[in-house]
Amino acid sequence: MSLLPVEQAQSRLLQTARPIIDIEHLSLHDCDGRVLADNMEARLTQPPFDASAMDGYALKAANAAEPGAVLRVVGESAAGHGFGGVVGEGEAVRIFTGAPVPAGADAVLLQEDAENLDGKRIRTTFPVTLGRHIRPYGQDFRQGDIALNAGTVVDFTRITLAAAMNHASLPVYRRPRVAIIATGDELVSPGGQPGPSQIIGSNTFGIAALARAIGADVIDLGIVPDDRIMITNAIAQAQTAKADVVVTLGGASVGDHDLVQSTLLAAGMTLDFWKIAMRPGKPLMVGSLGSTHVLGLPGNPVSSMVCGLLFLEPLLAKLGHRPSPDRMTTARLGAPLAANDRRQDYLRARLSRNAAGELQVESFGKQDSSMMNIFAQSDCLIVRPPHAPEMGIGALCPILMLRPFIGQGPISA
Repeated sequence: MSLLPVEQAQSRLLQTARPIIDIEHLSLHDCDGRVLADNMEARLTQPPFDASAMDGYALKAANAAEPGAVLRVVGESAAGHGFGGVVGEGEAVRIFTGAPVPAGADAVLLQEDAENLDGKRIRTTFPVTLGRHIRPYGQDFRQGDIALNAGTVVDFTRITLAAAMNHASLPVYRRPRVAIIATGDELVSPGGQPGPSQIIGSNTFGIAALARAIGADVIDLGIVPDDRIMITNAIAQAQTAKADVVVTLGGASVGDHDLVQSTLLAAGMTLDFWKIAMRPGKPLMVGSLGSTHVLGLPGNPVSSMVCGLLFLEPLLAKLGHRPSPDRMTTARLGAPLAANDRRQDYLRARLSRNAAGELQVESFGKQDSSMMNIFAQSDCLIVRPPHAPEMGIGALCPILMLRPFIGQGPISA
């Protein structure tokens, strides 16, 4: 099987993905970060009455068009306790923020613009205009208005709006379920004691974090030895858990100890493609087990994380009705780059600002796909297309952001 270009591999993967249609009804406390499955109508009008926007006095604007008007205070309107009478000529009602504006009043005079004469009368010290400091009925929304649309990612602002619209729960799409299977006799869980030929298995945790960040639920099936029966059992566990995506880590090549691909094929996987024209991450495997997507990520940590960004993240975004994060932008080179070969390269790099305030990028000298320390220090990946020519300092090049960059000034030597 020949090496597949990255863009073609991404397109083939996403073409087979169908957004999840299962809907859950969750309380507002459980909806943060979820995606709305239906349009939400307001069940009432907000505000439900003309309300005061300030503390002061409700009155007729015509009675206080000029400073110096003396008005008789005939009552009080507070939030939850409105004034039941009518404001007449030469009268005012003490009012507080959020309280209903009483009948007969059409403006609010700020309390600091009123001089208290004897506890029963006030003198205005500022002109009043019609409608001043009043929040009109239905200013925010009216009953029946669609204020939240299907496909909206719910956050704290939208939860607040839903609550104000009198919804105690919301219909949301089920999260994609991702089962992660790490394979290899050489792997030991963090906190364990590796033997003479073993290392700590770290990939699961980075891939799980990436999946959760895009709204997925993670099923960690642990580290599985290089044993066909045990790998088969882990695959069966993932299917029993109704995983939408099975992610395997390591063992997807065809060496004597690489058993994942052959075991998946024996379990009924249809292999779509294998091996991508990229570095790091060439031995990526993509297939399906019925309606379940299968992603076989490389064992080297950086390769696994880069493939996760390029393939798992957009796949989960589509399954979960989310826009795929746009991580691509451009930056000026702070150091020259040599010409590239036939594989698309993703170089770990750090960012700074040049004298003009533009983003400036410089790759790390070492790019071995096992070196997580450099990956963690990186702000982005420089993307080098196949056969890209050499580029000099100051040239504009594409970069893939790993996280938001807020740094200032040049990179220190």
